[in-house]
Amino acid sequence: MIDSHCHLDHEPLVKNIEDVLSRCKKEGISKVLTISTTLSGFPKIIEIINQDEMIYGTFGIHPHETNTDQLSKDEIIKKINLNDKIIGVGESGLDFYYNNSDKDKQIKSFKNHIDAAIELDIPLIVHSRNAEIETYEILKNSDNNLKILMHCFTGSLPFAMKLMELNSFFSASGIITFKNSTDLQNTFKELPLERLLIETDSPFLAPEPMRGKKNEPSFVRYTLKKLSEIKNVEVDYLDKITTENFNRLFFNK
Repeated sequence: MIDSHCHLDHEPLVKNIEDVLSRCKKEGISKVLTISTTLSGFPKIIEIINQDEMIYGTFGIHPHETNTDQLSKDEIIKKINLNDKIIGVGESGLDFYYNNSDKDKQIKSFKNHIDAAIELDIPLIVHSRNAEIETYEILKNSDNNLKILMHCFTGSLPFAMKLMELNSFFSASGIITFKNSTDLQNTFKELPLERLLIETDSPFLAPEPMRGKKNEPSFVRYTLKKLSEIKNVEVDYLDKITTENFNRLFFNK
């Protein structure tokens, strides 16, 4: 298993990281990708990825932070080139649900992250909430070689089908285990196996049966199990497929 999206720089994960990683290894998790969201938090990401060979990282500015953190394409590229274990751009994108940042600033930041991902030829981790039309239009009008990973995908089926035309990958989070997520489960039924990844988004969004607790990467097994039920395939087979998908997307393997 690979947790394709977590936040190891958040508490309580960061202060318990040795135990968190130990539980990951016991569950058979081979890699975790810890995601950058702010400029000021990036040094901690660098520190964390150097703690264990199984941890990789990204650099990017979350849409919530774009009022204060605005970086050019070249500034993003410079940060990513600081360490070989920084393997993705993001998370970046559009969040018009909370609107914690100005829409125009979110869009400007998103486009700069896209340009950086294209130039570096590494995946873009996309956050999209209540912004399906704008997210799709911006991605559609970008370079055809852009590698897109829709993190914690909760979008509609029509949105997913449009993104499929852009060769997007889709990451399932613990939300697919929730009892009220029937529409999302039905969307994932329609997505091809070769485009699926799994994630925790920990310490947020703990899956059933761990809801109410702080999430952690080892809980990704619950999402894998639920996704296997949705896709009507064996857990071990889906584990193999989602691991291969991650390695193909991020390491061209």
